[in-house]
Amino acid sequence: MAEQTALTDIRPEGRPDAAVVRDALGVGVAVGLSGFAFGVTSAGSGLTLWQTCALSLLVFTGASQFALVGALAAGGNPFTAAAGAFFLGVRNAFYGLRLSQLLALPRAVRPFAAQWVIDETAAVALAQPTRRSVRIGFAVTGLSLYVLWNLTTLLGALGAEAIGDTAAWGLDAAGPAVFLALLAPMLRGGTERAVAGLAVLLGLGLLPVLPAGLPVLVAALAAPVVLWVRGRREGPEGER
Repeated sequence: MAEQTALTDIRPEGRPDAAVVRDALGVGVAVGLSGFAFGVTSAGSGLTLWQTCALSLLVFTGASQFALVGALAAGGNPFTAAAGAFFLGVRNAFYGLRLSQLLALPRAVRPFAAQWVIDETAAVALAQPTRRSVRIGFAVTGLSLYVLWNLTTLLGALGAEAIGDTAAWGLDAAGPAVFLALLAPMLRGGTERAVAGLAVLLGLGLLPVLPAGLPVLVAALAAPVVLWVRGRREGPEGER
């Protein structure tokens, strides 16, 4: 039944494979190059070369990686920093629920494909009209981004000593800038914008009074609060 549902969600009109590959490579290359900023920032926060590279190889989700090293650089508790990074990465599980239906990969392949379930691969795959183009978009985006992200992470970590203070070059802001660029297109409706606005207010307001890493955890409460308020407003309207 789930298979039939997934198939009906895919439109019959296809796209040329070359067009899908071009779009996927564009996303993979553009975002993959920002791994250099992560490598520099991570090394500047005190992580070793091997720790920095291991994060990109094993975690492979930019927002969580930048959140982790940013909290550590600010003197935050490692467990708090890891918790903040974890909660940012939970969204990938929801991408996986949808992509598992559209990709319909063999069971033996799914654990390996799960490593590539991130914002960029989900965005490219979900924009495709057929199962073939979904698979091509996901695979090309994932492969190009994974290779480039890890290569530029290594180069950034190696060059951190030569660059010196990352804050002086503005590279410490690269992570949040990349994350905001990915997030902005998703803020289409009023609910999404309200959640984002409240999260920003909570994060910035609590930044001076809470230890590093905790504000991002508290900011996550913006989503249930906005949804609760929305439900309260729609409740009386639905009863009329």
